[in-house]
Amino acid sequence: QVQLVESGGGLVQAGGSLRLSCAASGSMFRIYDMGWYRQAPGKQRELVASITRGGSTNYKDSVKGRFTISRDNAKNTVYLQMNSLKPEDTAVYYCNAQNIRGWASNWGQGTQVTVSS
Repeated sequence: QVQLVESGGGLVQAGGSLRLSCAASGSMFRIYDMGWYRQAPGKQRELVASITRGGSTNYKDSVKGRFTISRDNAKNTVYLQMNSLKPEDTAVYYCNAQNIRGWASNWGQGTQVTVSS
């Protein structure tokens, strides 16, 4: 069973930057796609960015040009560099990882990102 541990969140002023990290462990199989999600209070969890094992990326429209997802396959770790942060980016950020059995069913604890105006 895959375990996910996110870190790197915090409180930042609008226009600032944060870098999130997420380590996936416990998978008996190779990790394929990895993704970052976020959930704001009262809203559903949404996909922010994803990356394939080969490095192809996909972004939610509202973060394009500001966020960059990357990964270290040897460490099964995914990163999210967030620049030009806006108050609407405030949320708990989670990651997930996919192996041959699908996406992990157990989410990590997430990391809180708060952007003040």
